[in-house]
Amino acid sequence: MIQLELSEQHQKLYENVRLLAEHMMRPYSRKYDREEHTYPQEMDEVVKLLEAGRSGGSGDARQEHPADETVNGGNMGAVIGLQGLAWGDLGLFLGMRTNGLGNAAINAVGTAEQREKYGKSYAAMCITEPSTGSDSANISTTAVRDGDEWVLNGEKIYVTGGEFSDTLVVWATLDKSLGKAAIKSFIVEKGTPGCEVTRLEHKMGIRASDTAAISFVDCRIPMENLLGSAEIAADAAGRKKAFGGVMQTFDNTRPPVAAMALGIGRAALDLARELLAEEGVELDYREKPDNVGAIKAELYKMEAEWEGARLLTLKAAWMADNSQPNSVEASMCKAKAGRMGNEVALRCVELCQSLGYSEQHLLEKFARDSKIVDIFEGTQQIQQLIVARGVLGKSSSELK
Repeated sequence: MIQLELSEQHQKLYENVRLLAEHMMRPYSRKYDREEHTYPQEMDEVVKLLEAGRSGGSGDARQEHPADETVNGGNMGAVIGLQGLAWGDLGLFLGMRTNGLGNAAINAVGTAEQREKYGKSYAAMCITEPSTGSDSANISTTAVRDGDEWVLNGEKIYVTGGEFSDTLVVWATLDKSLGKAAIKSFIVEKGTPGCEVTRLEHKMGIRASDTAAISFVDCRIPMENLLGSAEIAADAAGRKKAFGGVMQTFDNTRPPVAAMALGIGRAALDLARELLAEEGVELDYREKPDNVGAIKAELYKMEAEWEGARLLTLKAAWMADNSQPNSVEASMCKAKAGRMGNEVALRCVELCQSLGYSEQHLLEKFARDSKIVDIFEGTQQIQQLIVARGVLGKSSSELK
């Protein structure tokens, strides 16, 4: 039976991470928001504490446990911890040299040897290209086999952690004419000849996180750095299954991104409630919603939206911990939480008026940071399309 109540262990994890976020992240929020592209060295101490407590990371969906045992494990712990870190500062979290989105791919589909070698590196994910955004099947970066090596050529943009990461997980095609069936992912170590960071983006939010453009020009990597099989299925069913294996990466990364949205939404709500309480607006859940003023009604509504997103996120993580297919649920929680985080942050700015818009408080920063969680790891529209296909039993060719 599904269990979404937090265990004592996970509750303690969240409390510890929140304390760390409040006292070791928040004091540097404004500094690194202004000093874009400057590495937040103070966060190295945060990383050490996370590693010591094993509270960071994206979780490994492939946990072994008895078939009849229900567990709340690494994936549940990951979304709970990420929620607390994003409550502190999403940009600073994304700028830390800890597990990146590429680590989720390595943990999800990598071999034991690949996980051993690269599991503790800081791995960024390279998917988006100048002409390819949400349509991952349109990847143009190529990977050609040459003896016992792969040769990569192409350009990736908007790579989160692209500058400070140690490792890259790069999506590339083995044969463009075969479409999504030929798309594979490859592990590339930073510093490999032919791999170069060409540009850092200036952004509206998450400024403490480096977002890079990376080029690959005759970049040679070992044959064993391919994630998954190099085989391209001959039939349509096999090709669909193969691409589904590549896309499984998102089933691991979308719940953590939803957790980031939960963190930002919670941060905005907490600060808005604190500022409004100073003006005499305090919530009392014994009140009937029909008998409260407009501001209170808005706060109650946002709290309900936040709770709905939280439960969807915990469900997707629980399913991963219990080896249940969660593609639809992962997209549901990402869509719900991504929209919620952005809308709640913006609405909190409006409710707090000049205090929300001013740099005197962090509300305006939460609002700017919140937009990215509704975009990366698949936009709102893409998530809704995936959910619709799952609910209606339609293929990507039947429902576009």
